[in-house]
Amino acid sequence: MPDVKVRKFLVSVEEIHHEGGPPAKIPQRRGAVLAVIENPYAGAFHENIQPFMEDLKPLGLAMARKLLDALGGDPQSIEGYGKGAIVGAAGEVEHAALWHAPGGYSMREVLGGAKAIVPSTKKLGGPGTRLDIPVTHINASYVRSHFDSIEAGVPDAPKADEMVVALVMTTGPRVHARAGGLAVADVKGEDGLR
Repeated sequence: MPDVKVRKFLVSVEEIHHEGGPPAKIPQRRGAVLAVIENPYAGAFHENIQPFMEDLKPLGLAMARKLLDALGGDPQSIEGYGKGAIVGAAGEVEHAALWHAPGGYSMREVLGGAKAIVPSTKKLGGPGTRLDIPVTHINASYVRSHFDSIEAGVPDAPKADEMVVALVMTTGPRVHARAGGLAVADVKGEDGLR
């Protein structure tokens, strides 16, 4: 399998002070890192595509570190995460599924062994396609205050023979979270759910 060929990276960070209510004592920071890569399977059906997951692991780690750095560099500050991929028109949605393991495990490793499954989304689309990437708490998927999504995309990608792979992280709950449910203080972090 050829090396992963990256055309570009895009990193974005937003800081949310309020959503119409009182300003947060600590603003929530939300970030995304996206890589535009060549899709080695574009243009034809390939039965065995799993080897590319192994090739994507170094990219996943580099992206997770890049995003963590953009959010201040402290793994302890990250409370939410998610991942996603967009495949260009000459590919298939199954190619985006190859990002599940490298994207998720890379964030878990960089964050020191987070327990919850990393939520994900994928789609087929052309340049400028946007993706709503789901976010959950890093250690307990049932923490409602961290249910969120981050919209991400690259204006000129993916071209037909490309993929956009993305990771997202947040530093806390939604700014005015008050929908109840499992509180962060009550997370046991044993099973990734509670």
